[in-house]
Amino acid sequence: MYNSKIIGLGKYVPDNVVTNDDLSKIMDTNDAWIQERTGIKERRWAVKGDGDTTATMGVKAAKIAIERSGLDKDDIDFIVFATLSPDMYFPGPGVQVQHALDIKTVGALDVRNQCSGFVYAMSVADNFIKTGMYKNILVIGSELHSHGLDKTTRGRGVSVIFGDGAGAAVLTREEDTTKGVLSTHLHSQGEHAEELVLVAPGMGKRWVTDILADNDSKDESYFPHMNGQFVFKNAVVRFSEVIMEGLIKNQLKVDDIDMLIPHQANLRIAQFIQKKFKLGNDQVFNNIQKYGNTTAASIPIALTEAWEEGKIKEGDTVVLAAFGSGFTWGSVIMKW
Repeated sequence: MYNSKIIGLGKYVPDNVVTNDDLSKIMDTNDAWIQERTGIKERRWAVKGDGDTTATMGVKAAKIAIERSGLDKDDIDFIVFATLSPDMYFPGPGVQVQHALDIKTVGALDVRNQCSGFVYAMSVADNFIKTGMYKNILVIGSELHSHGLDKTTRGRGVSVIFGDGAGAAVLTREEDTTKGVLSTHLHSQGEHAEELVLVAPGMGKRWVTDILADNDSKDESYFPHMNGQFVFKNAVVRFSEVIMEGLIKNQLKVDDIDMLIPHQANLRIAQFIQKKFKLGNDQVFNNIQKYGNTTAASIPIALTEAWEEGKIKEGDTVVLAAFGSGFTWGSVIMKW
């Protein structure tokens, strides 16, 4: 049995910066209202026609991660791509990455677990490596939210939160089982699936043919819906539980956490968890202020930035944790 270990990280975000003041010009909102509720100051939104898609952003982040790993692209044995915003309804973006990087015909798996997508993808990759099935796996989280948001006052409760971007990690086999990914923990609670949901297009309630036939400009089923307060209340509980689950599994204490990278859903959630666990500012990394919520991309973007800034060092205990639509949540415990 092996462990898996991250040996390369990369990120990409669009150049276009959209501030809260920019949003106040197209919807009834303001900088103070957004910052008070979410902590977000600005986000990156792709510009239509600039070439940024979920797949292309993932490719750009992946190229950086592979280069930093010291591996050749053909050393990659498998690809796991996490997103809720694929370029096409099917196929998923994993195969697009395989083609764009000109990697040999390795398997490509798409993970659809929204905000916890990267944690789920990491768990999949970790277990493939642990069993010896694959040696080097490329894991990507990428999202293009901006083209699917209701950018009017009607949709402001959701649209001000989300941003675009991508992050990637290269995992490899580690024979020293005291290093790398120590454990992963995954959960779901489908009874709350419709509290954070995008209904259409789908084969359950709003088929594409229904949308076309109705031609209803007021149909909101293809815009994201979120019961914000309910999601927040569940998030703070599940974040705490799944972090503790990972620590207990590995006989660690809260004091052993050198760096917590939470999913960047809302700065207030991260601050609540930080206060509850009595962690210092140097033990928690947040960048939602700059990028908003990039769902599956948020953890790999934040993890890459924390590493680039020297805030993660060899031997550190690093915890990744996420909660989101589904409801799904999870954690990853790593020894760097």
